[in-house]
Amino acid sequence: MRILATRKAFFIPVTLLICTFNATAQDGKITVNQDYKFEQLLNEKRKTNVSNAVNDRYKIQIFSGESDKAKNTLNQFRQEFSDLDGTIIFFTPNYKVWVGNFKTRIEAERNLIEIRKSYSNVHLIRPSK
Repeated sequence: MRILATRKAFFIPVTLLICTFNATAQDGKITVNQDYKFEQLLNEKRKTNVSNAVNDRYKIQIFSGESDKAKNTLNQFRQEFSDLDGTIIFFTPNYKVWVGNFKTRIEAERNLIEIRKSYSNVHLIRPSK
């Protein structure tokens, strides 16, 4: 009986020791496969965050109303004035289309004159902080 207990006492630690040598950790290499559209979405979000930043620059509001009409107005504006960036802002209960990001009032007013030829109800605004 003592011989069996001695064999068990020897066998268990040896088995654990062998298992420890055979066990390996993870490689530490990670491969991330992401869709290219995800990067495009991030770039659009970054662009939106920059244009949505409330700052001391002037903007021109070309529309205020329903969501669908705001989207259509923005798309139409982008086709007509490709050099100016625009965004849709939500102020309860209306969606507003703001275009441009002008440093000075003079620069904003010059663009306002050109935009007023295509859009009847435009306003020069300076978002508050």
